[in-house]
Parts: sequence; C-alpha cells; structure tokens
Amino acid sequence: MAAGGSTHQSFRKALGALKDSTKVGLAKVNSEYKELDVAIVKATTHVEVLPKEKHIRTIFDAVSASRPRADVAYCIHALARRLAKTHNWTVALKTLIVIHRALREIDPTVPEELINYSQSKGHMLNLSHFKDDSSPDERLECFRILKYDVQTNNLRTKGLDTPDLLEQLPALQQLLFRLLGCQVAAESVKIYVTITDGMVNLVDKFDGDRVRIG
Repeated sequence: MAAGGSTHQSFRKALGALKDSTKVGLAKVNSEYKELDVAIVKATTHVEVLPKEKHIRTIFDAVSASRPRADVAYCIHALARRLAKTHNWTVALKTLIVIHRALREIDPTVPEELINYSQSKGHMLNLSHFKDDSSPDERLECFRILKYDVQTNNLRTKGLDTPDLLEQLPALQQLLFRLLGCQVAAESVKIYVTITDGMVNLVDKFDGDRVRIG
C-alpha cells in the first residue's frame, strides 16, 4: 500500500509539473501579456511551496495604479480563470495567497476591479463548488478498506469483529468528515448511522471482555 501511495504521489507531482510547463509554453506563444501570464502560472504552480516573490512582484506591477485599467482587468480575469479551472488545492491556495496579498499591499485598483469582475462574472472568491481531485477519492478509499459500499449496505459494522472495526471505523470517519465539509446531508446520515452502529458494537465487545476478566 505504501508503495502504491508513493507511486500515486510521484505521478501526481509529475502531472502537475507537466501542466505548469505546458501553460507557461502556451503563454509565451499565444498571450499578449506573456510576462504576466507566465508569472501567474509560476506563482501558482502545483509545487507545495510558497509563491516566489519575483513572480508576485510581476503580478503586482500589472495591477498597480500606474497601469492602464485594461491591464489591471486582464490580470484579475487571469487570476480568476486560474482559480476557477484548477482542481488542485495547492494551485487554488497559492492563487488565493496572491489575491489576498494584492488586496493588502496594492492601491485601491485591485478591490475596484474585483468588484467590477463580481458584477459581471460572479463572485471570484466563491469556492463552494471547488473539489480537489489530486488525491484518492475518500469514498473509493473507504470502499477499498471496507470491501462494500456503505450507501447500499450500511449495517455491516454491527456484526464485525474488533480488528475489522478498528480498521474500518477510521475510514468511515474520514469519509464522513469530507461529506460534512461538502454539506452532503443524505449520505452523511447513512455514514453516521454506520459509524454509530460500529462504535456501539466496539464498546459492547470491550464491556464483554471486562466482564469475562472480572
């Protein structure tokens, strides 16, 4: 399992690096704002490190009050596209860092253009539908451990032995946390019931062991 997880991580990182390099190459060829588009991609790469200051400075220069409003608007739209199209938490977080710093460190042109963008395109920072697909889906991972689908057979934990309960309950809890974060109420209830049955079963087993020992 460890080797499989390591392979997945390596593949994910290689794919992210390929996406970044491809976007940089396309920006250099197709964009009228080559330097800015390259800086946005490089400031918001898939690599799990903070954005480099030199790329952030290039972005900040593009949204300063001395630049034409069209340039400022283009930069805001480019950041919005980066945020809207990504399904990777690292890219999303780094984009938000850039936007947050711009709001704090640059003159009022940035919030003004954000308002203009929101009025025409919708709220740029609304991430209610964001889903990171760069890591294994919790439901599939849960199925791998449980060997059954909790949505169609949510009473299985009632009859499990202690070792199986100790393996399966953490997987179910992790799935529940993700579903609660997404506010998926219907599925959350079923998983909560399954966890509750399992916890009651586990407590009963320990109580039974204490009775036998006593």
